[in-house]
Amino acid sequence: MSLLLQNVVGELTKLPGIGRRTALRLAMHLLRMEPESVDEMTSAIARFRHEIKHCTRCNNLSDSDICPVCADKERDHATICVVEQVADLLSIENTHQYRGTYHVLGGVISPMQGIAPSDLKIDLLCERIAAGGVKEVILAISTSVEGETTLFYLMSRLRQFEGLKVTTIARGIGFGDELEYVDELTITHAMLNRRELE
Repeated sequence: MSLLLQNVVGELTKLPGIGRRTALRLAMHLLRMEPESVDEMTSAIARFRHEIKHCTRCNNLSDSDICPVCADKERDHATICVVEQVADLLSIENTHQYRGTYHVLGGVISPMQGIAPSDLKIDLLCERIAAGGVKEVILAISTSVEGETTLFYLMSRLRQFEGLKVTTIARGIGFGDELEYVDELTITHAMLNRRELE
């Protein structure tokens, strides 16, 4: 195999979910593309990596100091949905059901991976709330052990804000799931978060 091809395959395998075979397929596809298209792609990736910023309010990715969500006057700035990563924010945005703002923690507390509360943007969240105007914080954190630890820690930190409503997204059985294949913790959450039918 060509050394140039090996180098490209090696670089592509650094991406999550890309094995050697997929990397080879992608490299061969790049070879079939017009050189100008490849240049545009690599330029866009380089610009993204070097020029992307984090919103100074919510830690979302942005082209400027304030992201479009935080700058949008039409959104409900009294409600903040706290998520782990930008990808979680995008998932919620794609539903078109939420019109509040966000706060991106940048991960979850994980002693095994050396991630402490101080490594996350929790202080920034508390500063936003302390500045006033926030009525509800929605915690949209994963149900992993690390997620539950982060949730517990956040709830203890947010208790200091009198009158602040703190909620979590509903947890339970997914649409289309069969009950016999659902784990006990998920069933427990579903039972605790049950609602009355109208």
